[in-house]
Amino acid sequence: MAFELTKEYLDHIEELIEKQDSTTLKAEMEGMFPADVTGILYEIDTEQAKYLVSQLDTEVGAEILAALDTDERKDFLKSFTSEEIARYVNEFDSDDAVDLLNEQPIRVREEVIALLEDREQARFILDLLHYDEDVAGGLMQKELVKANVNWNMNQCIEELRKQAEDVEKVYAVYVVDDNDKLLGLLSLKRIVLAHKNTKVENLYDKDIIYVETYRPAEEVAELMQRYDLDVIPVVNVQGRLLGRITIDDVVDVITEQASSDTLAMAGITGDVEEDDTVWEQTKARLPWLLVGMMGGILAAKFIGFFEGDLKVVPAMAAFIPIIGSTGGNVGIQTSSIILQSLADKTGLNTDVWHRLARMFGVAFINGIIISIIVFGFNLLIGNEFRLAVVVSSALLSVVFLASFMGTVTPLLLEKLGINPAVASGPFITTANDLIGYGVYFGLAHMLLGL
Repeated sequence: MAFELTKEYLDHIEELIEKQDSTTLKAEMEGMFPADVTGILYEIDTEQAKYLVSQLDTEVGAEILAALDTDERKDFLKSFTSEEIARYVNEFDSDDAVDLLNEQPIRVREEVIALLEDREQARFILDLLHYDEDVAGGLMQKELVKANVNWNMNQCIEELRKQAEDVEKVYAVYVVDDNDKLLGLLSLKRIVLAHKNTKVENLYDKDIIYVETYRPAEEVAELMQRYDLDVIPVVNVQGRLLGRITIDDVVDVITEQASSDTLAMAGITGDVEEDDTVWEQTKARLPWLLVGMMGGILAAKFIGFFEGDLKVVPAMAAFIPIIGSTGGNVGIQTSSIILQSLADKTGLNTDVWHRLARMFGVAFINGIIISIIVFGFNLLIGNEFRLAVVVSSALLSVVFLASFMGTVTPLLLEKLGINPAVASGPFITTANDLIGYGVYFGLAHMLLGL
């Protein structure tokens, strides 16, 4: 059963911490998953959180620290000494250790590395610190299990027993030559079933998917999604095996990318969260709010040019919101579908003309249905026939133009190297408002003789 953090339970934990009732606190935490304990840490102050973590096994404490949100962990560890941090980092995988250390000041980082008991892990961390966090080298961990192509199964099993002690999850065994060049993959099933004198070279699979250290994190995530991989090996430009990337690290990349695109589509720039400062949230939201405001001012000014028309046919004013909202909704729907296709790189690339042809087909059907409904509504409430024709024709045109904008804008931004997700927010909505009003009043001039 999933753990649910309640106010009563949180008060109970805080009371135990206040009393420093170590025995009861350990008993409470014993049956909980580290992720659930992490949820408690978010709700209590730093000193209470530090005391709680200190009462747990070092291995469990390390899992909790690894699961903490980056900003929360950075603030939390300010109350720890380098010796205390090193005690937990000793239990980390090398990739998680590098993530944590990159959040620390340089002095703390160097002190922690110097204090690590496992010198091989210290060497792994130093190797990984050279890579940017948004490339394969920055995602990989050095801990893995590998076998030399010249070994027999007896040698292989003995070596694997030694190597697996430092590896949390063994998905498969990588086969390398004497220079550590990656040759292929050996499944655990084949190792178990093989005769002890069988050579590795006769069993391993040469068809293996791998990435180089410089590959972007998004490309790694796309590869693992496409081929349904739990782990992918990382090599250098000479093909030497350096490490591996596991699915949990890729899930983080996918989640961050999805979050970034969602914020961009909503008109929020940068990486912002609910608990960020008021100023940080303001900076993230204000630019696109200003774009929307300027668009609104332009739209108001644009409508002002047709003030005389509205005096002649006041009923036209009632349909201005429909024109604007329909254009905005159609534009966002269309651009969202285009963004989805751009994000999915597993299929064939579709050229812009094919996309436009399909978009016009959908826009035609949607536009006709919407126009007929609005036309009937106008006649039902007793509006003039010519006004009903103007509103329906304008809506049909707006659907076509908004679909065109929603298709072309993301494609154009991608060609320019700009995140196309920004096209789905205030930019398209504002542009479609102006286009929609222009079409509406233009048709009114033509068909009503204004």
